[in-house]
Amino acid sequence: MGGKSTRIGTYKCYACRKPFTVKIGTIFEKSHVQMHIWLQAFHLLASSKKGFSANQLHRILKVSLQTAWFIGHRVREAMRTGSLAPPLGGAGGSGVVEADETFIGRKKGVPQPKGGTAHKHAILGLVERGGEVRTVHVQDVKADTILPIVNGNIAREARVMTDDAATYYNKLEGFAGHDTVAHAAGEYVRYPEGEPVIHTNTIEGYFSIFKRGMKGVYQHCDERHLHRYLSEFDFRYNNRVRLGVNDEQRAVRAIKGVRGKRLTYRTANSKVSDEDPQIPF
Repeated sequence: MGGKSTRIGTYKCYACRKPFTVKIGTIFEKSHVQMHIWLQAFHLLASSKKGFSANQLHRILKVSLQTAWFIGHRVREAMRTGSLAPPLGGAGGSGVVEADETFIGRKKGVPQPKGGTAHKHAILGLVERGGEVRTVHVQDVKADTILPIVNGNIAREARVMTDDAATYYNKLEGFAGHDTVAHAAGEYVRYPEGEPVIHTNTIEGYFSIFKRGMKGVYQHCDERHLHRYLSEFDFRYNNRVRLGVNDEQRAVRAIKGVRGKRLTYRTANSKVSDEDPQIPF
């Protein structure tokens, strides 16, 4: 498409007669940030194990703090997969999946009790040993909330490892096995003869990285954005060096996720509902 009034890189769709660029339908749509800055941001977030704050992006990329904040959320949106397939622990993997919950932050308007975690945000994590992780922000850790997610994301042929929480007790059926460690009794690992080692140390190690990033780097996260931060940490874990992915390849994979993920400043600040497709499960 030519003409003095047409900017470089603009094309015309001969079906609808409207101009378009390759940025249409991606997180780059209508962005005034130059592409080399976008690519730097992708590399920084993809290669930093515990995340990269908006203040850090602001200083390094030399953009406004508001722009840096929005760039960070767009990159996290590109890292989001939103896929349930394939189930964890299926053919070709270790066949062992650990499930556990953790708590972080504080819910607005909920007073802090003398004990318990009712005032914190609950997160469920599922990780295949030697494979991928999936996490999701849940409203509570009751069996009615947790079990459908566990059943929908773990292959039937997998062995499931959990702690001794009543949430799972005699409630997981149809899997190759369900083993528990009694944390309440001080047990954290068990070595049955001829069987996989029983523990939940893998998912707890993942939660440790997530919390160090959220508390040490990001420091504060509103509930409406928590699902994107989870996607960011999941993406880096699922594309880690141990799985044969280096920093450059990880950034490239993140960039490939920009298609079909239009995110405006208004939607970035909107509250996510239970039906929002951005929630992985």
